[in-house]
Amino acid sequence: MASDTKERILEAALELFSQNGYAGTNIRELSASLGLVKSGVYKHYESKEAIWNALLDEMIAYYGEHFGSPDHLPPVPDSLEALTQLTMQMVNITVHDEKIIMTRKVLTLEQFRDDRARALATKHFLTGLTEMFTHIFAGMMDKGLIRRDDPAMLAFAYTTPISALIHLCDREPEKTGEAITRVEAFCRHFVRTYGIS
Repeated sequence: MASDTKERILEAALELFSQNGYAGTNIRELSASLGLVKSGVYKHYESKEAIWNALLDEMIAYYGEHFGSPDHLPPVPDSLEALTQLTMQMVNITVHDEKIIMTRKVLTLEQFRDDRARALATKHFLTGLTEMFTHIFAGMMDKGLIRRDDPAMLAFAYTTPISALIHLCDREPEKTGEAITRVEAFCRHFVRTYGIS
């Protein structure tokens, strides 16, 4: 029961922090959203900062499990079409999974206030994706599927426009369908440009 309540507190905190930011959320609002009194929240977390740190830990674990991480790399695709399918699967997760959407919003809001949020934002929005696709492209080069090039530079060139379109979905959710179509068109352009038939 206690771990259930702790999880509910983190879920509510993620929702409120993604809407109002850390500074714009207080424990009274958080506890009221759960039907608790402040002492009910403090029974599980000693402070708002403790909730924040537990939430960041949970974000890291959830993102790694559902999207991937340098420790949990996706398999190297066996075909050019499989690269497009893998990319679209990852994009669909990141633009439709509510927890990942809220996580991205929290990191965007808090990256200027909190060093840990800044490091996570850099990892999730840039370096983690580049590392993941560096591994993928190096493997695809070894399989003779894409032409030889610097895999890290290729990964940066591939993930940056996709990441920009994902952020567009956060800012303007009504453009999500259009953004997904553009990502797929970009993937196919990349395959035509770098793929070896």
